[in-house]
Amino acid sequence: MALPLRVLLLVAALTAPVASARADAAPVVTIADGALRGVSEEGIVAFKGIPFAAPPVGDLRWRAPQPVIRWQGVRDASLYGHDCMQLPFPSDAAPLGTPPAEDCLYMNVWKPQGRTAKLPVMVWIYGGGFVNGGSSPPTYAGTALARQGIMVVSFNYRLGRFGTFAHPALTKANADGGRQANYGYMDQIAALRWVQDNIAAFDGDPGNVTIIGESAGGMSVHALLTSPMAQGLFHKAVIQSGGPMPMGDATLAAAEATGAAFGQKKGIAPDDAQALAQLRALPADAVVDGLNLAALFASGPRTHSSPIADGRVAVDSLVAYRAGRFAKVPVMIGATSDDIGGPTGPMVTGARTMAQLFAQAGIPTYHYRFSYVAKALRTAATKGAGHASEIPYFFDTVAVKYGAATTDTDRGIGRISSRYLVNFVQTGDPNGDGLPRWRRYDPAAPEMMDIGAEESARAVADR
Repeated sequence: MALPLRVLLLVAALTAPVASARADAAPVVTIADGALRGVSEEGIVAFKGIPFAAPPVGDLRWRAPQPVIRWQGVRDASLYGHDCMQLPFPSDAAPLGTPPAEDCLYMNVWKPQGRTAKLPVMVWIYGGGFVNGGSSPPTYAGTALARQGIMVVSFNYRLGRFGTFAHPALTKANADGGRQANYGYMDQIAALRWVQDNIAAFDGDPGNVTIIGESAGGMSVHALLTSPMAQGLFHKAVIQSGGPMPMGDATLAAAEATGAAFGQKKGIAPDDAQALAQLRALPADAVVDGLNLAALFASGPRTHSSPIADGRVAVDSLVAYRAGRFAKVPVMIGATSDDIGGPTGPMVTGARTMAQLFAQAGIPTYHYRFSYVAKALRTAATKGAGHASEIPYFFDTVAVKYGAATTDTDRGIGRISSRYLVNFVQTGDPNGDGLPRWRRYDPAAPEMMDIGAEESARAVADR
């Protein structure tokens, strides 16, 4: 029997708010360390500021990542944690989204709402020369990629003298059983272990993890591919404008000498019995001591250390590759058309060399060149796409980057780039419906995908 209209209206009035509340309810996930409350918006669930290691402060400054102390109740996970300690001056190549602090080892997760099947996981590693950068800039948000059917994870790792530091007093203390100097890399490995241990609780697939990094993040991917401590923690890799490590005189002895000189500058003698305590008592700003990206290109003695080949956390990647000691997983690798050094510089030629090496090892390898320049940036002097300019396209955050100046063509290149990336994260192959065919790299007939060519993408001979 049909119900009276007034009854139907009453039922609708009572049930609609309940349905809305359920759709907008803050999602809660419980992991080993405690419960987390995220946010749900426009079909995407996000959890931010999740601690994956104890705050590396006080006696934990210059220590390997230590376990998180389990929290009680439900922890708010709606906001980013602090980016890691550095000068608070963002650059286009290494932007910031939150004020930097030494307490910074936090994780972020995005996923499509309502998906409970195991999702492929993409883990983003930012660049910035190992002295700048963070996971919280809006252009690095995983919302748009998650909307295409994957889970996106980002995290912070220590930078500058917090991330790579050695000193005779640290070597003598040997608190972490020979793991020294490479604290930023240790953070990256700890983050990947966290993914293996916890991502299933968010409906991610720990058996289908892709690591991706740009610039220093790309170098980090090389380090992880060859690190004895990172094997089995991921299953595919994307390297953007990053060469194999190490950089320069990357030995423990050299890093110790640099660290001792830094301590002496602060009035701390390297042989003082209290040297380590005094170094750890320095204010965070005093440890940064003005360090920024410009220091990478400065002449004169080095005032800080880049990651070193210690043989445990990180090795000489080229030596490991040539010996076959690395994770043999599918790889996507490339650079921008006007990357550092231009078309004959180390980024462009290095990507080609590594594509050849990977392909010759029998690894599914996909080589690209990103050549598109946003309409808003084009001038008579433009030579091509600059270093780091591809990131908003692969993340499909072009409109976030360029705002009202974003054009339909800009958005179109973002759709192409992000779709290639999502396909690769899902299957290890970037190809998919509606995309120009991208062939595996063949050293005998080298070909790459030019993303941005003729305002689309096309396969070209790699000369």
